[in-house]
Amino acid sequence: MTVVPRIVLSAPSSGHGTGALALGLLAALADRGLDVAGSKIGPDQVDAAYLGLAAGRPGRNLDPRLVGPDRVAPLFAHGAAGADFALVQGTLGLYDSIAGRPETESTAAVATALRSPVVLVVDVAAMGQSVAALVHGFRAYDEQLWLGGVILNRVASPRHEAMLREALDDVGVPVYGALRRHELPPVLPARRHGVVPVVQRDGEALRAVRRLGEAVAATVDLDRLLVLARSAPELTAEPWSPAPAADPPAGERPVVALAGGPGGSYSHPETAELLRAAGAEVVTVDPLRDEALPAGTRALVVGGGLPETYADRLSANRRLCIAVAELARAGRPVVAEGAGLLWLARELDGLPMCGVLDAIGASRDGLVVGYREATAQSDSVVARAGETVRGHKQHAAVLTPRAGERAAWTWDGGTPEGFVWRGVHASQLVPHWAAYPQIAARLVAAAVAPAEAPA
Repeated sequence: MTVVPRIVLSAPSSGHGTGALALGLLAALADRGLDVAGSKIGPDQVDAAYLGLAAGRPGRNLDPRLVGPDRVAPLFAHGAAGADFALVQGTLGLYDSIAGRPETESTAAVATALRSPVVLVVDVAAMGQSVAALVHGFRAYDEQLWLGGVILNRVASPRHEAMLREALDDVGVPVYGALRRHELPPVLPARRHGVVPVVQRDGEALRAVRRLGEAVAATVDLDRLLVLARSAPELTAEPWSPAPAADPPAGERPVVALAGGPGGSYSHPETAELLRAAGAEVVTVDPLRDEALPAGTRALVVGGGLPETYADRLSANRRLCIAVAELARAGRPVVAEGAGLLWLARELDGLPMCGVLDAIGASRDGLVVGYREATAQSDSVVARAGETVRGHKQHAAVLTPRAGERAAWTWDGGTPEGFVWRGVHASQLVPHWAAYPQIAARLVAAAVAPAEAPA
């Protein structure tokens, strides 16, 4: 049994201010001295990273598609262990699912699995008494859902607020706060910077989170919200553990370099936990600043949170590019996800990269976004040929060729993608390692083993 005071913060649709409000709630409660935890439903590592920044502990992704519905509650319990308050930020609208599986993959489904009350954030800028019909409809749509109340955003005036509160009181829906139109300002660093401001502990990001916390503390009834969170029942799910089924081999703990910075890595937090549990000594390497790999590095992992918009700084760090190329050519394990694939290429948009892969990257208009169920085409530290993995893609740049002589993956409706070469596995597909803990075990075993001799 796990006891964690918790709420799920959702909205009727995207654009109601859930993200800013989630950060503000965590920052405001942390400022009170509470130990808080934040998680994001879905694959968005940027939102999860900012939740971690506000909470002071790693933000987690709770994605039923990537980890399986049965792992969501255990991962939540693991990430929120010991917290006085845990907030789960929803995705899309409360009952929405991109893949058309709302019964298992929507915010509502996750809230039900977590036995958590839901607080609905509603943008009421163009709404009056109809807010009651809207919220009542969301409450009545699913009898299993526990709609605990609402927070009103973009309220026009005290008179407008009184009207909204009266309408919601008529249908028995508590209001935990009301924010004026200017009180959740767009203060976060631009989205194109990805998780870098969090990983680098950027002053602008820290100030933005603090400002959101101050706004929420002044407008939301935090005491009543905590009462709601504390009314959540015990979770029956056992917390997820990174511990392997068998004890890792005794002896050497190989150094595995994990791309990141002082504020975390570009991988899901569970990646480092799994690597340590498998027997590795995990050391951070900053691709934007460090000019050398950590001493004794036997393997490198570049997670999917590294944004491709930093190509110029990646390219400028020539010494590290050379060190990464030498590690790969020595046959050491190198796993590159997302933009990490582009970093290993010969060049990206005319800028020289690491030169590990005989491929050229180019940025294009628009994003490729979506889940893929991929089948491994070659044996590697990530998967054995024929194994299937679910992952997520989000990128604008593409490589030519799309795959090497030994491709990493294929999936329905797509051509082979990614590169497997010596100990390298590079692909724009980003799996969640908590669903595939064997990746960490394989990588650590390969790091300990003698390197493949260069051809």
